[in-house]
Amino acid sequence: MNANRAAGYAPLLLRIVLGSLFIAHLYWKFAILPGGLLRWWAAFAANGYPWFVPWYVFSAELAGALLLIPGIYARWVSLYALPMMLGATQFWAVRKGFYFTGAGAELPLVWSLLLILQVMLGDGPHRLRASWATAA
Repeated sequence: MNANRAAGYAPLLLRIVLGSLFIAHLYWKFAILPGGLLRWWAAFAANGYPWFVPWYVFSAELAGALLLIPGIYARWVSLYALPMMLGATQFWAVRKGFYFTGAGAELPLVWSLLLILQVMLGDGPHRLRASWATAA
């Protein structure tokens, strides 16, 4: 496989990585977090967020988990999830600082950049639905 052909698979690999991260995050909310989804949901109100924020965050994570790996409108899903991840970056930066070792903003910042890369690189090969028409 030559370098150009291999590079064409970068968006596919990125979709798989991002989708897997969203799946892992949802699994944590449902199966690992003591108190589960209800505790996670209640934390938004406890931290002063408006009522609609947990709805948006949950829908963005669900869209990422279900639509990125099969390549269903991957660019749109990435754009939809980006404000959520930037918000998480800000949340953790204010409370814990930057570094991942202190539960800081480092990971959500990288995740945000990966979402931006997905938008820039496109849907990639083996997608089920293209985000928008592309030149042949």
